[in-house]
Amino acid sequence: MSRWVRRAAVGYLALQAGKSAAALHAARQAPPAVEPAADAIARVVVVQPILSGDPGLEDALRDNLLSLAGARFVWLVDEDDPEAQRVVARIGPAPRLTVQVCPPAPDGINPKLAKLQPALDDCADDEVLLILDDDTRLPRTSLGALLGGLDRATLATGLPAYLPGGTVWARLVEQFVDNNAALTYLPMAPVTINGMCWAMRVADLRALGGFTPILRNLTDDLAVAGAVLGSGGTICQTASPQWITTTVDGPAPYVRLMHRWMLFANLLLRRQPPAMVGAISVLHGVHPNLLWFVLVGSARSRRVLPVVAVLGGRALLLRGLQRRIYGRPLHAPALSLVSELVQPAHLGHGAVQRTIRWRTRTYRVRSDDDFSPVPVPGPDDR
Repeated sequence: MSRWVRRAAVGYLALQAGKSAAALHAARQAPPAVEPAADAIARVVVVQPILSGDPGLEDALRDNLLSLAGARFVWLVDEDDPEAQRVVARIGPAPRLTVQVCPPAPDGINPKLAKLQPALDDCADDEVLLILDDDTRLPRTSLGALLGGLDRATLATGLPAYLPGGTVWARLVEQFVDNNAALTYLPMAPVTINGMCWAMRVADLRALGGFTPILRNLTDDLAVAGAVLGSGGTICQTASPQWITTTVDGPAPYVRLMHRWMLFANLLLRRQPPAMVGAISVLHGVHPNLLWFVLVGSARSRRVLPVVAVLGGRALLLRGLQRRIYGRPLHAPALSLVSELVQPAHLGHGAVQRTIRWRTRTYRVRSDDDFSPVPVPGPDDR
């Protein structure tokens, strides 16, 4: 047993080190984070679909108005969301800001994409459309990296990182993203995008038919990536972060959020060829199982060296990577460890449970383009 535990420990650290080296290499090749020129930012249209429910919503919206001053903003608010309407009203008129009140999306239509299409219709061909989630803060230099990415590719997408939350459940979500985002998005050729932040030239998006051909796809990020890659386009994954805040008040909202993400991951894998499924599984699915094997095996054999080596090496690799990518370490040792150990359970949950809760909506998901609303009331899961 002890021999296999040592081998698992070596395998875990080798895989982690290899992914870290690949991520750092990709980051060095990515567009630099630079201050965008005034004329370039003036052609950017920041489109933000807004839903109420997060206490940090107003602060996040204000921060982007300041950080991205000079860009044009379009805020998309649902007509049946009076709280979101009150939030944007409190912020008040701002230069180059338009608020659009949107009707409910029909059944079977992605509500986010349904709001984005009219916003695209109002853009000029020489503008750049930047889709930014309402809980996401984009530094001005990260926008510069996205614009640099559009000089190389059809679409440029950002790298997510989380600001500290107020509950242990929010911290678990943060650690899941902060410990995996760079290692997931950077080492491999992009097969999807980070739907929280991406940019594309309006003319290029219109050439694909805009959002209309993908309105019946539940996962907007996967649908947009598929449309771009399917047309022969390319995706540039930047290594410059955008910062996200989230409110997760308890275990039930945490489980719902992780379940939704893992179900979406399953939908992504369904679209990939076998070789890509194998690569993704090895690079991102083996780690938690090796970690479990080392912990359980060390406990049974009463040998602490493999555990100490794995936990120490893991912390050093993650902190070093995060310092290089994000400018500071984001690793919280205990919560980071827990977030990795529970990943297999979340992945299994996403594979077998096909009903998801997404903010104020509940959907029964049969496939990415086959979903229907389920009228089940309950608290917001954000």
